[in-house]
Amino acid sequence: MSAQTTSTHITVEHVTLRSQKSFEAVRSALEAAVPPLDHAYAALLRDGKVDAARDLLEGQAPLSIFGARDHGGLLLTAGLTRKAVQYDIGNPLTAARMTRHVLSAALYAPIRVLLREDEAGGVAFEYDRPATTFGQFGQPEVDDVARDLDDRLRTVLTDAAG
Repeated sequence: MSAQTTSTHITVEHVTLRSQKSFEAVRSALEAAVPPLDHAYAALLRDGKVDAARDLLEGQAPLSIFGARDHGGLLLTAGLTRKAVQYDIGNPLTAARMTRHVLSAALYAPIRVLLREDEAGGVAFEYDRPATTFGQFGQPEVDDVARDLDDRLRTVLTDAAG
């Protein structure tokens, strides 16, 4: 049996949110407002302690940083000095509220957010709007959660940038 490939074109809204603050100030504000995710829930799930994992997750912030990568540091390999951090931001319970209806939604959860400084020193967040990335699945239950995620993400990024 051979593999089969399908392809679908989707429209995604890309958001750029510019800030007048320094890269360091915006980064600090974001990381103060959006704490790192406590990954201890994963071990609880592996051990079959679903209720304890759910309790741990319910006690965490509405949005957490799953991970961060220093993309600016990576550019040193190309001879460039730039400030850029790529964040994975979301909430595991929010993701489960969507993926229970459409497992393919896991491709976009958590949301990838880039904080970057351009050559002129301008600072901005960039991300693809959750309502449009998750909207491709055409599931009202997923759309409702995605709109809520969209609002939460926009609020926290606007606050950090402002």
